[in-house]
Amino acid sequence: MSLSTHQGTGVPHSDADPFALDVLADPLAMHGELRDAGPVVYLDRYDVHAMARYEQVHASLRDWQRFESSSGVGFPNFRHEKPWWTPSILLEADPPRHDAPYRVLKDVLSPRSLRRLRDRWSADGHQIVDELLTGASGGTVDLDAVPSLAEAFPLRVFPDEVGIPREGRENLLPYGDHQFNALGPPGEIRDRHAARAEELLAWVMAQTAREVLTDDGFGAMVWAAADRGEILPEHAPMLVRALLSAGLDTTISGIAAILYAFATHPDQWRRLREDPALIRVAFDEAVRWESPVQTFFRVATSDVRIEGALVPEGHKILMFLGSANRDPRRWSTPEHPDPDAFDITREPSGHVGFGMGVHQCVGQHVARLEAESLITALLPRVERLELVATPRRHLNNTLRMWESLPIRLHLA
Repeated sequence: MSLSTHQGTGVPHSDADPFALDVLADPLAMHGELRDAGPVVYLDRYDVHAMARYEQVHASLRDWQRFESSSGVGFPNFRHEKPWWTPSILLEADPPRHDAPYRVLKDVLSPRSLRRLRDRWSADGHQIVDELLTGASGGTVDLDAVPSLAEAFPLRVFPDEVGIPREGRENLLPYGDHQFNALGPPGEIRDRHAARAEELLAWVMAQTAREVLTDDGFGAMVWAAADRGEILPEHAPMLVRALLSAGLDTTISGIAAILYAFATHPDQWRRLREDPALIRVAFDEAVRWESPVQTFFRVATSDVRIEGALVPEGHKILMFLGSANRDPRRWSTPEHPDPDAFDITREPSGHVGFGMGVHQCVGQHVARLEAESLITALLPRVERLELVATPRRHLNNTLRMWESLPIRLHLA
């Protein structure tokens, strides 16, 4: 990566390509170079500004007045081009338009609402683990943790809670993959599901209709909010669609992240078995460490100066959440000097893996409960997790995902 500084704005320029295949597979070196370059860096290749340090990313995510989402949280700038998708009324809306839909989903997915699911999801977690371990011989079980655990558990529990039909659920993962890829620039990755884009969107939208949903799920609760006048009726299917993303794609990435973390840090698994009360902290540390959501865009609503660097009004800014979550300026402490280490004794609160401010992930409690249910089922049965082959990344323009995690479970 080469750097230069534009004298007029005081912003370093970089030829880095955050959407190159090799960078999507391993962005850590580029993150470090962007952080060291300055609080704001201009990416020549895409004509966008970028923030990779924790201080600026955290502050900008909270400052929706100067860094708006309504002009698109992906690469396209809605100020200059009409979006080819229907903008999200959560991610791509700012107050006051954002407030009512967010309140509805926050209520639907509140800790109190999820409390009734704890026993049911705990039982589901134990059942999945029992099915995988039944008949094990030799004290070990080899499996691919992505389809067997990270995907299997959310796909088993969450679509049922939303209340969508079982038929066609094989479309859920390609749909989510496409939605998050669409936030990147044109190219091979974004176009992976382009041929099926209309078909996938049509299928998902069909599942959000009132008459298709069960009458006792999260989807029905969203429609009930529309009946009470809390949201517009035309927003109800869009919110049900947002529910599916909140409880599936990012959650799958988060569960895969914590399984990978424990497979590569056996001492941390031992620590968790000694103190299972650390499970919530462990999951947030995994989200900080791996950052399932790597990037989101914003647009400057006015000329903004950040430590002498000028970001002009109307320009796109690429926020590197994954980089911010490993910034040594924030995460290197005397007790935990290495921000690149996965350590469940670290205090990870304040990480931006779930966003920050008014656009903070509304599904974060779902992700935590799903991960807790599955990991808690594994704890008494598995003494150690071990990688037995090279894992493979699933490349996505926005999410940090795994295609395959070949893991050996050493049974307790």
